[in-house]
This record gives sequence, C-alpha cells and structure tokens, in this order.
Amino acid sequence: MDTKKLSWLALFTALAVIGGIIKVPAPVSSIAMDTFPALIAAALLGPAAGAAAGAFGHFMSALIGGFPMGPLHGIIAAEMALMMWAFGKLYRSGRKWLALLLFVFLNGVVSAAPFILFMGIPFYVSAVPALSIAAAFNGAAAYILLPRIAPVFFKRYGQHHV
Repeated sequence: MDTKKLSWLALFTALAVIGGIIKVPAPVSSIAMDTFPALIAAALLGPAAGAAAGAFGHFMSALIGGFPMGPLHGIIAAEMALMMWAFGKLYRSGRKWLALLLFVFLNGVVSAAPFILFMGIPFYVSAVPALSIAAAFNGAAAYILLPRIAPVFFKRYGQHHV
C-alpha cells in the first residue's frame, strides 16, 4: 500500500471513529454512524481498505459505547469487514444500487442473526429495527457523498473511476 492510500485510509478510519460518537437510539449502544466513511473507503480505496476501516470503526464505536456485548464485538467487526469488502467489490464493478441494497440488508437484518445463539430471539427482534435504520442512514450518506467526492478524489490522485 502506498503512502497516499495509507493516508486516505487513516482519514476514513478517523472519520469512522468520529461517526461512532453519533449513536442511533437502540438496545445496544454500539449502533452508530461509523459505517459510511468505511463504505466510502471501500469504493474509493478498494474493498480491503474499506474492510479495515469498517472493522476498526466498529471497535471504536463499541469502545465509545462501553463494549455492551463484550468479546462478541469481534464477530461484529468481522461482519463489518466482510460487508465493506462486498460493498466495495460491487460498487467498483458498477453495481452501485445492488451494493447499497446488499449492505443495508446484510447490516440491518443478517448481521444480528448469529447473536440469536448467544442472546436469543428477543434480542434479535429488538436489534433489527435500529440496525436497519442505522444501515439505511449510513448507506444513504455514502451513496449521496460518493458521486460528489469521487470525481475530485480521482482527478487529484488519478486512480480508476468509481
């Protein structure tokens, strides 16, 4: 990874940490606006960079929220990394709507499913609405900002199109 890309990754990761401070009212205090900078990183810098920003952003959001689910946040960070990677792959291949819809579905509905084993169905049912709202807000923010940021970014840094 070159220095420019690493610097941009640091910036998007820092923005994800800041987004982690903006909480969505939910039964779990780690649900926040930490994801949209990682989505932007996945589209502009590549899926791996987005995955790193997403995982770290979640850990920091969980830390700010007091780690309400303890070590289970490791699972969530891994899920975030996979979602950012998938979003980046789809978005960069030109399937932007599919990338957005898949992210919102995975983050809002699927990501809480493994926690049925640990915390039961009532937790899942109570978490899905807040997760879905947060996913929609994060996805919409990234989807709205990307077409405005990408031309400036690529004009200045001469990378491939988004």
